[in-house]
Amino acid sequence: MLYKYTLGCAVIASDKRIKAAYTPPIRLWPAVGRISLSQWQALLRALPPAGFFMLNCRPVYFEPLVLAVRMHHLNALEKRAAVALALVFSTRMLGLFMLLPVFALYGEQLAGFSPLWIGLAIGAYGLTQAMLQIPFGWLSDKIGRHRVMLLGLALFVLGSVVAALAESVYLVTLGRVLQGAGAISGAVLALAADLTREEQRPKVMAIIGATIGLSFALAMVLGPLLAKLAGLSGVFWFTAVMAVAAMLLVAFVVPKSVSKAPAAETLALPQSLAAMFRHRQLLQLDLGVLLLHLMLTAMFVALPPLLASQQFAAEQHWQLYLPVLLLSFVFMVPMMLIAMRRQQEKRYFLINILLLVIAMLIAWQANSFWLLALALLVFFTGFNFLEASLPAMVSRVAPAGQRGSAMGIYSSSQFFGAFLGGLLGGAIAQHFGFMAVYGALAVIGLVWLIIASTMQVPARAQRLSLPVAVSTEQQAGQLAARLSSLAGVQEVTILLADQRCYLKVSSQQFDIAQAQSLIAAGNQ
Repeated sequence: MLYKYTLGCAVIASDKRIKAAYTPPIRLWPAVGRISLSQWQALLRALPPAGFFMLNCRPVYFEPLVLAVRMHHLNALEKRAAVALALVFSTRMLGLFMLLPVFALYGEQLAGFSPLWIGLAIGAYGLTQAMLQIPFGWLSDKIGRHRVMLLGLALFVLGSVVAALAESVYLVTLGRVLQGAGAISGAVLALAADLTREEQRPKVMAIIGATIGLSFALAMVLGPLLAKLAGLSGVFWFTAVMAVAAMLLVAFVVPKSVSKAPAAETLALPQSLAAMFRHRQLLQLDLGVLLLHLMLTAMFVALPPLLASQQFAAEQHWQLYLPVLLLSFVFMVPMMLIAMRRQQEKRYFLINILLLVIAMLIAWQANSFWLLALALLVFFTGFNFLEASLPAMVSRVAPAGQRGSAMGIYSSSQFFGAFLGGLLGGAIAQHFGFMAVYGALAVIGLVWLIIASTMQVPARAQRLSLPVAVSTEQQAGQLAARLSSLAGVQEVTILLADQRCYLKVSSQQFDIAQAQSLIAAGNQ
């Protein structure tokens, strides 16, 4: 693999040995040429160990502008935090997902069982998750991250026990509502931010985020196996045990935070929420993730019974889910690379929504096991692409200093979509049959495709967070105006409460030394 490069390097963070917070741009090599991957890696190793560097590079394979990062390795505290918080996150998500592939088949013995209640039980957790995601994040700022995490996990354990002991579908649904009430995602991510250095934070967040996909894949396999061995109640007992294990991790393994990272990029701020609901691009993305998870949840209301109708035993369903999920990643990853390389992210975004529609149409007309398997493969190829693309787009679109608010609403939309999917899928299945669910989802997918065709993909930008010392809104406004006039600055947000300035900048044009000079002058 060859990289074409133009090197102009700016150190924008320092290690402990350097007193200054930032150093001015340093020109390393005024050269243009082509180097191999091994030469590229050797070049990065040769750079000074302090901080990370913006390299104006044009790689042949990935994208027009690459931010090549030369960071310190995670320290012991950050490694411990990343692993422990990822385990807490994954054990909880595993319990939420495990009901998807089994409830429609193993819940038939419950009193009151019906297609409508299949959907309600599957999607019920999404309602309380959507309602409590943002409030639990705020609460963690008031009483501490660990307390909120333990409270949320205790609610999850309670919900799992209620569902495990239930003899009616109504109590199982109540248990799912209580499971969803343990909405600790915001607190987990905020604690991860508290425990990590700013330049290492993306690594830790990526580790935690990756556990969601892993948890889903494991749930598709473990759910049918556990249900076969111990029934539906056994699935819930297992999730309760896993949540207790997560509580032990929080109590004894997850590091205690001694400082708080600036909340604006991690947690939703009350004063920012109204602006987020007026932001057209963010609303399109929030609607997108709502419809994506609506389709996922509704699909699993109908899929297990349809597989069973093709004489595919319930305990064997994992043998379909596992290879389908693995193959979907094989097809999805090249599409993501091509989309970035050719700067055609919107085109491939729309293509993958179309894949969801095609999958639903195949399933709607499926009269054999293999057609259902094909529909599932096409669906998860599109689903995985969109699931990875949507949060990245939200992060890019979110105004400077308001990413926490944007992601909070996005997460709530995601879970509310799961609730609506269960409700809609169950209602359609009860009145029109399981096959009709897929016809309705195809229509929903087409509506999303039309809406998404009008969206705009923003240019890639880097986010910076710099400390400031301003005491009045007038001073903050004047400093923001001066910073906005700098080349490459796209957005400026100054939060007086945090005494921080948040910037969205174009890496090719932005000169951090100029920004530092303006901030230093404003601080005097």
